[in-house]
Amino acid sequence: MADVFTRAQRSAVMALIRSRGNRATELRLIALMREHGISGWRRNAKVFGKPDFVFRAEKLAVFVDGCFWHGCPRHATQPVNRAEWWAAKLARNAQRDRAVTRSLRALGWRVLRVWECALVRSRAARTVGRITRALMARRAVGN
Repeated sequence: MADVFTRAQRSAVMALIRSRGNRATELRLIALMREHGISGWRRNAKVFGKPDFVFRAEKLAVFVDGCFWHGCPRHATQPVNRAEWWAAKLARNAQRDRAVTRSLRALGWRVLRVWECALVRSRAARTVGRITRALMARRAVGN
């Protein structure tokens, strides 16, 4: 079906739609951190790249990346319709993720990227362990 809007009109309409984040996956990570007594994190902190969770004292930024949107090597799928457009879009997402990670590390932050699929019950302990180790490493150094 042909679009009723011109390319510029469609772009303007889509620009008005604001992202709401990855609420379900963030809530799952919150539940895991609370369950394991991990505290000191903040959401919506004013940090470059908009990390999902920030441990400011430890300078640790945690991103929860959706398997589809960020290209999980295990679970990412490629849409069949408009395949070239989607491939370019998802490649830009991955490129932006790498640039944000590099920039934060250059500013002295430790960056953890947690895949959405790493929050399932069978992999949750490993994910919590990664966060705990990152926090302990920062606290041991005194940063």
